Amino acid sequence: MSKRTQTPVRTVATTATSRRDRGQVAIEYLGFIPLLLLVGLLAIQAGLAAYAANQAGTGARAGARMASTSMGDCDEGAARDAMSDWTAGRADIYGPSSSFDEVTCTVSVDVPDIIPGVHIWGPAERSSTMPRT
Repeated sequence: MSKRTQTPVRTVATTATSRRDRGQVAIEYLGFIPLLLLVGLLAIQAGLAAYAANQAGTGARAGARMASTSMGDCDEGAARDAMSDWTAGRADIYGPSSSFDEVTCTVSVDVPDIIPGVHIWGPAERSSTMPRT
């Protein structure tokens, strides 16, 4: 008995389909790039918002801490010194209330926009209240 080996048979339809599909992946990738860029920009924007909120909290705590040792309102200089330069320049610092027992300091930092004209977040605002010593 002899063994017969079978060789795969290529059809014309399979070859023609694979040639047509070669450029499809490139076209799909080009269509997906804008979505990837948008997601990347939103991630950067979210990081900037989180950083601005963190800096606002740091400034509010520093301003309230310094004002708690004196009888004054929120210490704006201490709040700005505790923040990074670019967030301190964008910050509004005020003390909405202070009493004999405690002092409150509020810092509002404007979150910068990655895409000009598209304002996603408002200002990041944090408050801190410290007892007077």
